[in-house]
Amino acid sequence: MSKIHQTFESGKAFIAFITCGDPDLETTAAVVRSAAANGADLIELGIPFSDPTAEGPVIQGANLRALQGGVTTDKIFDLVRELREDVSIPMVFMTYANVVYSYEAERFIRTCREIGIDGLILPDVPFEEKEEFLPLCHQYGVDLVSLIAPTSENRIADIAAEAEGFLYIVSSLGVTGTRSEITTDLASIVSVVRRHSKIPCAVGFGISTPEQARKMADVSDGAIVGSAIIKILEQYGRDAAPEVGKYVRSMKDALR
Repeated sequence: MSKIHQTFESGKAFIAFITCGDPDLETTAAVVRSAAANGADLIELGIPFSDPTAEGPVIQGANLRALQGGVTTDKIFDLVRELREDVSIPMVFMTYANVVYSYEAERFIRTCREIGIDGLILPDVPFEEKEEFLPLCHQYGVDLVSLIAPTSENRIADIAAEAEGFLYIVSSLGVTGTRSEITTDLASIVSVVRRHSKIPCAVGFGISTPEQARKMADVSDGAIVGSAIIKILEQYGRDAAPEVGKYVRSMKDALR
């Protein structure tokens, strides 16, 4: 069982997404530590990309600020090395295929293994094309996390049967961002998954309040929050770590 899978063994998981380098890497490090100290079970680290197709305006803005600040993949690898001195919870990278390709896929995935990254989420790589990365992920023991969208329908069983780490269930059509309500029938998606796999499922896209997190965790194994955390970073900048910690604590408490 992978380290990611184990995270879900002790109850509903809260997963925090943080864009690396927004507003700078020192702040990212402080925010990751604060999230981990306040109950985050897993951290998704976003590697900024110039054309983040899955992201709404909030995370797009974070990508832009990070890139303008001079963030590179190598600097993010160094950040993770430093974080791994005292942060033990699983961490995964969320980025785009182009970032992995331009770094050279084997070198990228091998480095993930060396620095202690447990998984990789590539929202622009469809299930049918994951073979480009999967053998390397297996070679280096990095989980390639699959996504299921409300439009996956007749592919849900296939994706679930081959999923690793956890399954990222996209709550709504469209891009990331906070939503006032989530109307997708997630329970039926999760029930299909449960019939074909023992893989834990976490729901992301649109979750921002403790009530929403609790609702999502009622039908799945955890909740993923990104835009709401990025908004705190946007508001507080380099002073965001304690505020993110308070927010993470409130979300994790809702899942207990």
